[in-house]
Amino acid sequence: MRSEDRRGRGKRWLWLTILVVGAAGALLTFRVGGRPSIQIEPAMPGIGRRTPIVVQMTEPGRGLARVRVEFVQGDRTEILAEKEFETRAAWKFWGPATEHDSIEVEVGSETIERLETGEALIRASAWPAGTWLRHPGAEVRELVLPVRLTPPAIMLRSRQHYVAQGGAGVVVYAVGATAVEDGVRVGDWWFPGFDLPGSADGGRFALFAVPFDLEDPNQLLLEATDDVGNTGTVGFVDQYFPKPFKRDTIEVSDRFMERVVPAIMGNTPGAEDQGSLLDNYLWVNRELRKRNAAEIIGLAEKSSREFLWDRPFVPMSNAQVMSSFADRRTYVYQGREVDQQDHLGFDLASVRHADIEASNSGKVVLARYFGIYGNAVVLDHGYGLMSLYGHLSSISVEEGQWVERGQVVGRSGETGLAGGDHLHFTLLVGGRPVSPVEWWDGAWIRDRFAAKLESAFDFNP
Repeated sequence: MRSEDRRGRGKRWLWLTILVVGAAGALLTFRVGGRPSIQIEPAMPGIGRRTPIVVQMTEPGRGLARVRVEFVQGDRTEILAEKEFETRAAWKFWGPATEHDSIEVEVGSETIERLETGEALIRASAWPAGTWLRHPGAEVRELVLPVRLTPPAIMLRSRQHYVAQGGAGVVVYAVGATAVEDGVRVGDWWFPGFDLPGSADGGRFALFAVPFDLEDPNQLLLEATDDVGNTGTVGFVDQYFPKPFKRDTIEVSDRFMERVVPAIMGNTPGAEDQGSLLDNYLWVNRELRKRNAAEIIGLAEKSSREFLWDRPFVPMSNAQVMSSFADRRTYVYQGREVDQQDHLGFDLASVRHADIEASNSGKVVLARYFGIYGNAVVLDHGYGLMSLYGHLSSISVEEGQWVERGQVVGRSGETGLAGGDHLHFTLLVGGRPVSPVEWWDGAWIRDRFAAKLESAFDFNP
């Protein structure tokens, strides 16, 4: 090879090397990350007690270097969250990096000290990767939110709220314009409020159940919440009547379990063998009982927004009470206690396969095999008031059908967890069982119920 060729090739390699080194140097000097994108997403339209806010930050080039979320009100700034990350080297186009980060914070009177009514600003900052020479500033997004700290007003309108343990009641009230949800809360139980028909000044009412095991009536509260989570409460119970409930012991035999458990599990989609007859029985008595209760609450949430009855409820005719409401049952198998449950209804019996009549007019919302109740019918009477008829040998109505008070809905039987032919009758308010004795009493309906609702509904107790 001639020396001129060698010198030419050497020059080309030299220039190529210079170009590569120059490019690498340029990358190391000038290749910073791209501008991060930032989204601030509040879960509520403002700041109240505790407003969740999610901040999304993305930089797909070299990744995020640092992020920060701040709360600003007036002359005070508070850092809510801050992170730093390892970025890709300036000369790398792949490899580990934090291209996206999501930060969730909660702001409100319960999380920010000395929060003031007015406005506040949420500031989100994200820094891209830099180089030894270039240090790009943060990309910043800000969101201004109103701060509202006053809960909705609640004005009590009805009086003389005398309630009994395990019973029910109604309360009439009005709420301020900022309320988006209102009703009666009893611990974990919630009973929504409804517009009072014919009320020209925003009257509301709530039908509520009193837990059979409630010891402190101060837990019965009217509650109203606005769209940023501020909640106001008012106590309204004037007199509370505690009621001791009976205790009972149920002997569980293999013969009984062999008769009822396979039928219940066979009629329950998704039921799985627990390994033994006793374990299957306990699953039915515990877990399936809970599932049935949750499904009933779901039915109540779809209840008609009108009362479908106007006269007192009636009990099963010519029937003997076999078990009362809220009897606490201890289950014993082969001499040892295996379970404890509360019987939340009345067991009524007369003759085998007796006609079971609707306790009041309403709409059939369930008519099928239903877990521990066996063949069952549930009637909706409006505004979350329902009645349940369980252990039927046969069903005479269909879902969606209207029935009149006294119309036959089925015949008594021993399906489900029944030890003999009888009717299990439960009255429900908002899906929660209550003693039906009050609803069988025309005087109670007139004085404790219809009188509070005044002329909004036409009752004939």
